[in-house]
Amino acid sequence: MTKIRLSRFGSSKNPHYRIVVTDQRNKRDGAFIERIGYYDPRHTTKDWLKVDAERVKYWLSVGAQPTDTAKKLLKQAGVIS
Repeated sequence: MTKIRLSRFGSSKNPHYRIVVTDQRNKRDGAFIERIGYYDPRHTTKDWLKVDAERVKYWLSVGAQPTDTAKKLLKQAGVIS
């Protein structure tokens, strides 16, 4: 099954996350199909949440399932309701 989820990157105690589309069997920071956005939980930049809405809608239309956290972020970005 294809999932929309977060993949962690950034240095120690400075997390940043990529919003990625991946197979659910892959590791959290492993291979992914496509990167569709990013999220900075510390809000250190002006655009701390950025999502490619068109690609998210495409992946949802072909059956990708967002995780709970990804779903909250996509709602916050206004991509899904």
